[in-house]
Amino acid sequence: MPPNILMNLAIGGLTMRTIRLGNSDLEVSELSLGCLYFGARDSQTDSFDRLYQYIEGGGNFLDTANIYSHWINDAARGGESEEMLGLWIKQSGLRNHVVLASKLGFPYPGTSAGLSAGQIEKECDKSLKRLGVDTIDLYYAHVDDYNTPVEETMNTFNRLIRAGKIRALGASNFKAWRLEESLGVCERNNWTSYCCVQQRYSYLRPKSGWNFGGQKAANDDLLEYVKARNLTLLAYSPLLNGAYTDPAKKFQPQYIGPDSEARLAVLHEVRCELGCPANQLVYAWLLQSDPPAIPLVASSNRAQLEESLAAVKITLSEEQLHRLSEAKDIV
Repeated sequence: MPPNILMNLAIGGLTMRTIRLGNSDLEVSELSLGCLYFGARDSQTDSFDRLYQYIEGGGNFLDTANIYSHWINDAARGGESEEMLGLWIKQSGLRNHVVLASKLGFPYPGTSAGLSAGQIEKECDKSLKRLGVDTIDLYYAHVDDYNTPVEETMNTFNRLIRAGKIRALGASNFKAWRLEESLGVCERNNWTSYCCVQQRYSYLRPKSGWNFGGQKAANDDLLEYVKARNLTLLAYSPLLNGAYTDPAKKFQPQYIGPDSEARLAVLHEVRCELGCPANQLVYAWLLQSDPPAIPLVASSNRAQLEESLAAVKITLSEEQLHRLSEAKDIV
């Protein structure tokens, strides 16, 4: 472990607020580090470097999944990210300083999709072993399973909580009505329910009729629902693969809709007013919107992560926030 890392937290004036995840007892930093490529695309040296940089910037919330990242190359089979995090936790000694989040539900080599009792129990044990820990702080249903009764899924999660294998539950890629069905089952049975929802979410909004396969984007129904149910919202893919800043990268066609030009124009205006990169402004808007969202940040080098972490220093005025949120093309 680098010397005095815990004494050097929030270096350079960087600080992060902590946020309680819904009805859980988990306190997490306002930016979560996406660990998608650790151990597959990113080497141990690069993965460890990003982890220490994030911790020194004030973060504590690490996001991974059992499937990360089986699609990267021919050698990858899934579990690489969890294994790399497990190695880092062992070498750093920082297990008690971080909140670990992992997921199950999507298929990967040797494992089928689903949220049945057997699948949940088996995948949880595999993730615990790869991470080298006794407890996963936040365990997500990574994708909905319409073929398994909700009662079976939530009862199994509740058993794992009672067994001490997980502390809190999250959902990802769920529709609002399915979240309500799950929460209703938990309320009737006095089981632990989902405390947060992680969806595809960015400043640009997908147009009507969008399709991202198994991924679900946050829409108006979902945003209203998390507010009504006191669920914390997390945003994955917030930078849309770099399209906000890199002219060589195009926005996905799902995001080219009736208000995309107007929203990009306002984003540029406010970015110039604040003197910040567009990516930082997207993060700041997510953090300060209603409902706010915790962005998942990722990077391929130190400079990118440094820029992302600095987004917590941006404060939008009420007028700027209103302009950004209400931007739409005149029809």
